[in-house]
Amino acid sequence: MIDIKQLQYFVTVAELQHVGRAAEVLNMTQPPLSRQIHLLEEALGASLFVRHPKGVSLTPAGECFYKDAQHLLSSLSQACQNVRDVAQGKAGKLSIGFMMHAAYSIIPKLTKKFMTAYPDVALHLQEVIPSELMKRVQAGEFDAAVMLHPQQIQGVGLIKLCESALCLALPLDHPLTQKSKLSGDDVALEPFIATPHNVAPELRGALQSYAHQYGFEPKVILETQLQQSIINLVAEGLGLALIPEILTKVQFPGVAFRPLQNAPSVEYVMIWRQDSLNPVLSRLVESVESGLEI
Repeated sequence: MIDIKQLQYFVTVAELQHVGRAAEVLNMTQPPLSRQIHLLEEALGASLFVRHPKGVSLTPAGECFYKDAQHLLSSLSQACQNVRDVAQGKAGKLSIGFMMHAAYSIIPKLTKKFMTAYPDVALHLQEVIPSELMKRVQAGEFDAAVMLHPQQIQGVGLIKLCESALCLALPLDHPLTQKSKLSGDDVALEPFIATPHNVAPELRGALQSYAHQYGFEPKVILETQLQQSIINLVAEGLGLALIPEILTKVQFPGVAFRPLQNAPSVEYVMIWRQDSLNPVLSRLVESVESGLEI
């Protein structure tokens, strides 16, 4: 049976073309080295070296074996390095779930920073509705998720990413666009489009809380899960919506955005399972903790 040490011995002798010098490099005496080369030749059933007074040279069989031995040792070295990289979180796989809002600022910046630092990590990103993010992190389907600050955070780690005030989205031809800033009194009688409470309780709760400050119950005439759909419905003149200012960075045709007096805000966070065994996750957490300009 040929072992790795014999390959290393053979390659060293082949490169130095001298058993004595190879023995010095390998920190061993010449007789044991010669013995190992002899055993290797016996195992292969072929002579690898031609011996002469000034050293050794490779036989045709030795030249062929030298190329293959180099490749094997290089592959083994790379395999060992790959294992170390994965164990240290420098390589491997990482899955991140996120809500639609994050696609316009947080996710691109987080992804760019992380992939620049760890280019050997295979990153999988998936947009899902807010209510699914916590469940899928806890189930281990996502290593981490970017979402609004959850009400329940049992068993998960959490880092605050940023805070965004809510503003009003309204059709471009709506009379209220004539004002530069609006209040709850301005929209008390207006119809609203919103996410259902069970999909994004933070956003729906912010709408209700803001309305209650001004003594009215918001008239929600349409509910839909995705913010993109809400904004498109606003553009069609079907109602108004409270959305995070983070979304106003995108140009939505047919929609105007106006700030609100005493505007409520929402907090974006990254969460992950604290008992996760994925070493890449710790690298992501370190990357976020070191700062993410949003």
